[in-house]
Amino acid sequence: MTRESAAPAPGRNRYWIWPAAIAVLAVGVVLALFAQRPSPKTAMAPEIPVAAAAAMQEKGSFLLDVREPDEWAVAHIAGATLIPLGELEKRVAEVPRDRDIVVVCRSGNRSKHGRDVLLAAGYPRVASMTGGLMAWKAEGRPTVSGP
Repeated sequence: MTRESAAPAPGRNRYWIWPAAIAVLAVGVVLALFAQRPSPKTAMAPEIPVAAAAAMQEKGSFLLDVREPDEWAVAHIAGATLIPLGELEKRVAEVPRDRDIVVVCRSGNRSKHGRDVLLAAGYPRVASMTGGLMAWKAEGRPTVSGP
């Protein structure tokens, strides 16, 4: 092999490969970082079924009912605490930070909003009960009435 045959062909520069490889690697790292970073939707605490909520309550979780006082008086889960959704941001300090929290409403819609309020306030362990008190009752679970 002669010295001339080892040299690159005229007009061909092999040095473009390194910057291209570095660029591809950088794009891959950025994509991997964004794939690992939770989006607002995935960062939210999960919705949990009634059975899981009941089991969590038995283990000492805090049940937060975000319905209105008139709904609460008709029926609520024994041991739950009432803070209507419209008051939750002002009364968030009443919710303990050292326990798992299950947010409950009538059908599961307001509890998602309540969960999001608590997450925004820095509560890390919050779940919304799927189906709300309607699902709780449909499974034959007990409720109490009165203030």
